[in-house]
Amino acid sequence: MSDTSNKRAVIVGLFVFLGLAFLITGILMVGNLHGTFKKKMKIVTFFDDVNGLQNGNNVWFSGVKVGTVSNLRFFGKSQVEVVVNLEVKAQEYIRKDAMIKISTDGLIGNKILVIYGGTQRVGEVQEGDTLQVEKTFSSEDMINMLQENNKNVLAITSDFKAMSKALADGQGSIGKLLGETALYDNLNATVLALKQAATNAQKLTNTMNQFGANLNKEGTLAHELTTDTVIINSLRSSVAGLKQVTDTAVVFMTNLREASSNPKSPVGVLLHDEAAGAHLKETMKNLESSSFKLDEDLEAAQHNFLLRGFFKKREKAEKKAMAEEKGS
Repeated sequence: MSDTSNKRAVIVGLFVFLGLAFLITGILMVGNLHGTFKKKMKIVTFFDDVNGLQNGNNVWFSGVKVGTVSNLRFFGKSQVEVVVNLEVKAQEYIRKDAMIKISTDGLIGNKILVIYGGTQRVGEVQEGDTLQVEKTFSSEDMINMLQENNKNVLAITSDFKAMSKALADGQGSIGKLLGETALYDNLNATVLALKQAATNAQKLTNTMNQFGANLNKEGTLAHELTTDTVIINSLRSSVAGLKQVTDTAVVFMTNLREASSNPKSPVGVLLHDEAAGAHLKETMKNLESSSFKLDEDLEAAQHNFLLRGFFKKREKAEKKAMAEEKGS
């Protein structure tokens, strides 16, 4: 009977041991405590604000959990020193110049630390190294930014309100343009004048196009002037004649200049010989004196009794002719 009791006790003890083993395994798996026995190294970082980060929060690198937060304590005047237990197997992937920041596990999940970045030219992170922190925006920062943006929007709205009121009151150039009919009429007249000028320019362009077309149209003067060889030859002949007349005039002027410069020629004698000039002047004086004496002789002849009757008859005839002309 004692053997049966011993066997039963052994079986019960075996089942209890198996139950405890399964219980411990389940607790380790559910609580994610199986990493407790993994080899770890400590690194530190310093935050101005941890935003609710707590001991035991996970640390991620490239989407893989590589450690947990082991301790938080104040450092200096306002910073917080965060100590991280980092798995040694992840050491070869994390560099000394890597960055660390606070994030969330999901949209509204727990706070986590995320390690990212780093370059291959820098060595692996070592025990006790300090990672640099990236400044991130917290919800409070976002709310403050939204409040600042709301203030800016309010200021812009106020400015637009003032501008619209000024426009409605007719202030400024645009306000006067909207409110004063005289300014609008002047602007409208200016636009009409510009339109008329554009029309005139178009007419001028059409006229130039028409003139250009007439150059290629047979029967027109422009076409004849540009294509008719007879007219061109006539024009050339006329130009040649004018050139010949010009050449003749040039030759005449040259000959006249040569003759005047030659003291032996008649023209040169008149221009250069003082004796000939004085003789010519004396001759002119004699002719004038002879003409004066001839007038005196004629007047004396009129008073002669032999010729007095002739001159009186002639005077009467002249007066009669003048009277008949006036009467007609």
